[in-house]
Amino acid sequence: MIDVKPYLKQAGESMEASIRFLDDALAHIRAGKANPRILDNIRVNYYGSMVPLSNVATVTTPDAKTIVVQPWEKGLISVVEKAIQDSDVGITPANNGEIIRLAIPPLTGERRKELAKKARAEGEDAKISIRNARREAIEKIKKAVKDGLPEDSGKDAEAEVQKIHDKYIKKTDDLLADKEKEIMTV
Repeated sequence: MIDVKPYLKQAGESMEASIRFLDDALAHIRAGKANPRILDNIRVNYYGSMVPLSNVATVTTPDAKTIVVQPWEKGLISVVEKAIQDSDVGITPANNGEIIRLAIPPLTGERRKELAKKARAEGEDAKISIRNARREAIEKIKKAVKDGLPEDSGKDAEAEVQKIHDKYIKKTDDLLADKEKEIMTV
């Protein structure tokens, strides 16, 4: 007897990976509120190696409009400051010799719409990935039916794949709705 559970499990794992990727991508979209995750992609030259900023400094948010970066070694202040300036974060760092402050500027209405559009594009990419996982699972199930799986079991498995798909599409929509609300909140 052919077992379809591995197909369902693989589809679910693939869809879950899409959700995790979307969550990470949305975290990097600046919403006018201080979020230390916007600095996740910054790399710093630390004794000849490029390492993530979080490996050489403490990143905190003392209030909703400020991110504070405190390098663990005083000599790294200028290196960290330059790395932030050269990144695509778009915020000019202010350095007082011990810490680096990033003041998050308020977003304009136009910029909010751009960011919401970018968030929707990320969401659409996630939905495409989820649909592809569903399609692959259904193709495998149809192949299993040709190889001897009873047709009723195949139809049940396809319905189960659809349920999993719908659950992850709803998660995507919920994540997007939360991010859009965050972006549009003045």
